[in-house]
Amino acid sequence: MVSTVGLLSGIALATVPAKTIFLTGVVLIFVEAFSMSAGSLLSESSAEEYASGTHEPAKNNIVAAAIMFLSYFVSGFIPLFPYILWPVDLALPVSIVASVVALFALGLVSATLSNTNLIKSGVRMAVIGGMAIAVGAIAGAVISRF
Repeated sequence: MVSTVGLLSGIALATVPAKTIFLTGVVLIFVEAFSMSAGSLLSESSAEEYASGTHEPAKNNIVAAAIMFLSYFVSGFIPLFPYILWPVDLALPVSIVASVVALFALGLVSATLSNTNLIKSGVRMAVIGGMAIAVGAIAGAVISRF
C-alpha cells in the first residue's frame, strides 16, 4: 500500500489525467500483489528446503503466498479508490489520509499480535509510510517540471 500511495501521489502531482492515474494504480496493484506473493512463496520454500533438504513446496507455503497476494491486492485499493470517486485534486488528499489511517490501523493490529505498545507501533507505521508517500509526492512534483 505504501508504494501504491507514493506512486499515485507522485503521478497525481504530475498533473496527468485521472484515467492515467487509475490505470497506473491498477497495474501497480497487480504487479505488487503478484511480486510479493511470489517472493513469499520463494523465500518460504527456500528456507524450508534448506532446513529439511526437500525440494517440494509445502501446501502451507502456497496458502501463505495466496494470502499475501490477496492482502496486497485488497490494500492496494485503499489509496486508489478515491481516484475512482472524485476528481484528482480531491482524491489526492483523501488517498493520502486514508492510507495513513490504514497504516496506523495496521500498526495497531501488529502491536496487538506481538503484544507491544499499540500507539508506538501505530505511529511508527504511519510515520514511515508517510515518509514513503512524501518521497513519491516530491519525486512526482519535481520530475514533472522537466
